Amino acid sequence: MSNALTSTLRKGPIVASLLIGAFVALLSQTLLNVALPKMMADLNIGSNTIQWLVTGYMLVNGVVIPVTAYLISKFTTRQLYTVAMGLFTVGTVVAALAPNFGTLLTGRLIQAVGAGIMMPLMSVVFLTIFPIEQRGKAMGMMGLAMIFAPAVGPTLSGWVVEHYSWRVLFYIVLPLAIFSLIYGAISMKNVTPNSKPKLDVLGVVLSTLGFGGILYGFSDAGNDGWDSTRVIVSLIVGAVALVLFVWRELTAKKPLLEFRVFKFNMYSLTTVINVIITMAMFSAMVLMPIYLQNIRGFTPLESGLLLLPGAILMGIMSPITGMIFDKIGARWLAVVGLIITSLTTWELSRIALDSTYMHIILIYSARMFGMSLLMMPIQTAGMNQLPQTLNSHGSAMSQTLRNVAGALGTALLVTIMNNKAATERNTLFTAAGIDPKDKANAAQVADIGKEATLYGIQHAFVVATWITIAALVLAFFIRKVKPHHEVLKSEGNAEAEAAKSKAQSSR
Repeated sequence: MSNALTSTLRKGPIVASLLIGAFVALLSQTLLNVALPKMMADLNIGSNTIQWLVTGYMLVNGVVIPVTAYLISKFTTRQLYTVAMGLFTVGTVVAALAPNFGTLLTGRLIQAVGAGIMMPLMSVVFLTIFPIEQRGKAMGMMGLAMIFAPAVGPTLSGWVVEHYSWRVLFYIVLPLAIFSLIYGAISMKNVTPNSKPKLDVLGVVLSTLGFGGILYGFSDAGNDGWDSTRVIVSLIVGAVALVLFVWRELTAKKPLLEFRVFKFNMYSLTTVINVIITMAMFSAMVLMPIYLQNIRGFTPLESGLLLLPGAILMGIMSPITGMIFDKIGARWLAVVGLIITSLTTWELSRIALDSTYMHIILIYSARMFGMSLLMMPIQTAGMNQLPQTLNSHGSAMSQTLRNVAGALGTALLVTIMNNKAATERNTLFTAAGIDPKDKANAAQVADIGKEATLYGIQHAFVVATWITIAALVLAFFIRKVKPHHEVLKSEGNAEAEAAKSKAQSSR
């Protein structure tokens, strides 16, 4: 897109459309977490089955996102936005009216396809319509939706589940989705250049098996354990398919996902840091509800309200962080943010059975403040190095890897928690001379179970602290870079050369 066209474009309606769409999609992603126990009872299904509402959503996202670079080249921005929000709206209706679990899961998976298209599309459009000196502020606004919506979800969900049916969650999302679809169809402009790329069908198959297998394996490991046959087979199939996918994309003339983005050193560094941060962030999202509800006995609403101040703080800070990024760059924002995140994660490793409600709120909110300085500035610093022709590939790559990191981080930390808790439980039972199956000691068995689970959570937060410190060390190497204006060359890549000529003629 030429600079002249970008400068005359009315950015407000486009930005509003994308922010509303992303907010709705991300709100839906975390809205069900607190409601899962109630849904299990209503639908008469077990925990392994109900987890598919979360795991399946993540899996479909992981499969769809790598294809978005092709879709963004093939279709206009308005077409893609309308399809994404249309699918999401249809999925919401199907889920709200679902008479059984199978239909409910189908609705969630349709939602996930729409959301999987929406997030990379928003990132690419923002990078296209804003000049590099304004990208921090723009990506800060994007961070408002990416951070605020998932954080508000548990609070809203907790309130709804305590007072109404879980179906109300979908009825809340539906009018927002319909409004986003109509408003976006009217106000969205075509801002990304289109070509006639050929779909790499083998690449799609390999990426689906690769990312799908890895995501499913890590997600299911949290439930079934790492020694489960299903987990092992999923990880092996995923790993082999992923290796073949990388080889295929590096040798293809028109790759589905451009791995040559990793030739840009700052993009590679910031992607690694963001993957580590995502793993650490998921530690609190998964472990805190277990601590608050299972150990301390707080209601879903009380748990959600405890997380709310941190969510509001992140929402306020996201645009401010973007403006600071435009002035000073990402390095010191990242360093300060990661120091705060490391210290507060360490503090969470010391929470006890008698920690006060206010103490937990303060630690968690401070951690969210540290997080608000991180995600978008670090991602923007890396994306700024890429030529515009690789924006869609860079966005798809980083979002795919963050999805994988989220699943990996969740499974890793839940497994660490469970293993430590099991070891501590056996030790405490032996020391107390109690048989856990003896019903006469039920109260003491329950107390030991809580103490052991707390020990497991504390240990998982210690591991999360060291993960965060690893990102802190890497953050010192972030530096400002000028964007590359040339297109990466690959053997026989005529399309890249044509794009380069077109870019030069538009100047």
